[in-house]
Amino acid sequence: MSGRKKTKITKAERLKQLQAEEERRQKEEEEARAKYEKEEMEKLEIQRIEKEKWQQLEAKDLERRNEELEELYLLEGCFTEAEKLKRHIRLLSQWKHYIECDGTPDPSVSQEINTFISLWKEETNETFEEVIARSKLVLHLIEKLKLILLEMPSYDLQDKNIIQYHGSILELQELLHFKFNAATEILLREASTVADLDSGNMETVIQDENVTLYVWANLKKNPRYRSVRFSGTQIGFEIPRILAASDIAIRLLHTHYDHVTPLSTVPTLLQKHSSAITHLVKDEVKNVEAALSKEFQEEYKHRNSESQSIHEEEIKDEEQVDIEVPTSFVQEESEATKSELEMKLLRKTVSTAQLLLIDNAPEKPHLLEDNEVDMCQFTALGGVYHLDILELPPQCKPVKGWMIMEILKEGLQKYIYPPVTTEDFETEGAFPPIGVMLEVHENVIFFEDPLVARWDAEGKHWKTDGISNVFYNSKERLISFSLESLGPVTLIQDTHIHMPYQSWELRPLDVDKVLLTVTTVFTEIQIQIKEDLCLLDSVKLNNKKHSSILEGKWMTPISFIIALKETGLNIFPTEHSHFYVAINYKIPLVEMKAYRQMALLGSAFAFGWSKWNIKCDSKKVIFKVREHLTKEEEPIQNPNWALLMFSGDRAQRLKIDEYSEAFSEALKEETEFHSTLYHMVKDFASEEAMAKIKSSNCQLIDSVCHMLLSIRLLSYS
Repeated sequence: MSGRKKTKITKAERLKQLQAEEERRQKEEEEARAKYEKEEMEKLEIQRIEKEKWQQLEAKDLERRNEELEELYLLEGCFTEAEKLKRHIRLLSQWKHYIECDGTPDPSVSQEINTFISLWKEETNETFEEVIARSKLVLHLIEKLKLILLEMPSYDLQDKNIIQYHGSILELQELLHFKFNAATEILLREASTVADLDSGNMETVIQDENVTLYVWANLKKNPRYRSVRFSGTQIGFEIPRILAASDIAIRLLHTHYDHVTPLSTVPTLLQKHSSAITHLVKDEVKNVEAALSKEFQEEYKHRNSESQSIHEEEIKDEEQVDIEVPTSFVQEESEATKSELEMKLLRKTVSTAQLLLIDNAPEKPHLLEDNEVDMCQFTALGGVYHLDILELPPQCKPVKGWMIMEILKEGLQKYIYPPVTTEDFETEGAFPPIGVMLEVHENVIFFEDPLVARWDAEGKHWKTDGISNVFYNSKERLISFSLESLGPVTLIQDTHIHMPYQSWELRPLDVDKVLLTVTTVFTEIQIQIKEDLCLLDSVKLNNKKHSSILEGKWMTPISFIIALKETGLNIFPTEHSHFYVAINYKIPLVEMKAYRQMALLGSAFAFGWSKWNIKCDSKKVIFKVREHLTKEEEPIQNPNWALLMFSGDRAQRLKIDEYSEAFSEALKEETEFHSTLYHMVKDFASEEAMAKIKSSNCQLIDSVCHMLLSIRLLSYS
């Protein structure tokens, strides 16, 4: 029993144990404190070393900054050279038109275009086919005027020229529509001579590349004949009983272009800015000329006085020489200085124009009415469907071998439906909506069901009210709806349906040719760029190649952008797009500098989207880059990308890559800061790549830069 008893710990022993535990605890705390202090010291030392290294790199970058910026300044002279080439091409085009003497007017010359309009107005009794043939020239003149407004730099456009070109466009559009109406009247006068034997009514379809006409004349006025279908098509109308019994014609004039939506105005901000620069430089030129002239005159006067005291007899000869030499010398010096200043002006205005391409508007343009379509948010596609109910003109009658035709002085008249006053009609449903079925233009891609909009002639805008029962058959490309009253209608799609982009890549293809790939939610668009031309290389929908009318057609960048927009492949943000798309905002100046320098390197380096671009602040952009000298059209599998961060005045290579878990701005080991992307890639590029950059075509660089500025990959991805 006694052996099982626990040994009782004495008070002294317990105290001793507690002291031992306390000593152990203090020792552990001391060791932990020492370890923490050591780690902190090591951490501070590392930070000190990194800070010192960072400061050394910054100092080194600052030391060579001027040298690097001077070299970049020389390289970016290609943009000025490209602008000079554009001016030269415009002058050549004017001269070529002048010497051809083919009878077509120069739309930029008001006298020529006014003469053309006046002469065509005087021509009468033209058939629809004749008007269509003439319309090709009119459409060409309109497109030429629009391109002048878009392609010519705003600093080369005066306000009076803009007003003149806009006026000429509107006059040509109105004249063309007037001619179509006049030709329709002639067609309807002879409706009875070409009536269908079965129905007794007239039906005509005239197709062309730019316009398609569908006309149905109600000659029999059978109230049971309420369904109108044009043979060979699915296009038609469901008309109310009251119209089926009326003396009317229904016309669908489908213009594959849009002459209804008001013309967009040319930005005036660049004009004001350029005007201010121009005045400043002109003043500077005058000041330099005056200073040079005064300086040389004083110098030569002094020489004259010395020469006069020594050679009084030769004073006349000396005066003549002194007058001639300094004058010519001053002129040469002032001309050289003036030329240099003009180049500085051109360089400044080019960069200003580029910056304005990515400028964000501070506010939306105007307040909208109820049901008004916001044309900053939506785009009309597939042209305009002009739907009209027309009063049937008196029919021509054969009399003794002659055709007697009554011509109404007022011309073709519209039939008002529903009538302005409906007091004479008892029931509310006396004027039901008109059913319409249309075919969607084959060259247009709708990525969502299109919306139908009607033209409000009073408000001068598109509206969505008065339209019901809209149904879209995407397989058959047919859309049906009901209209309370007929008038111009169009199909609209969200302008920003492809934004923001999912990814992008820019890579060289061959000598002076690059490929730009933009991937969106719905499609992958590949664009080839060579010299001053662009080409739609391919379009993929759901990873399947989609044939487009634009494939294989080389166009200038602005014409190419317009063509892509018109087919529904809009990847070109406007100044108001940031109100409708959640963007990754970047400071415009930083963005512009990045695009300019990417374009400079585009002939030897590939650039790509990086997920980290959204993680850095608005003062910086991040993208992938790698040297690419191969000529293969297919992308390299698993390429070795470098990740660069650029702030407009500093470039650095990041330590992280696309597969890193967290974002960090840490500098990659054994790399340095540089003031430009050119000098950054120079650190790891081959001599062949750098030589290729220096020999790049200035037009290619300018075109690539224009496309990058227009698509805004760094902000809208």
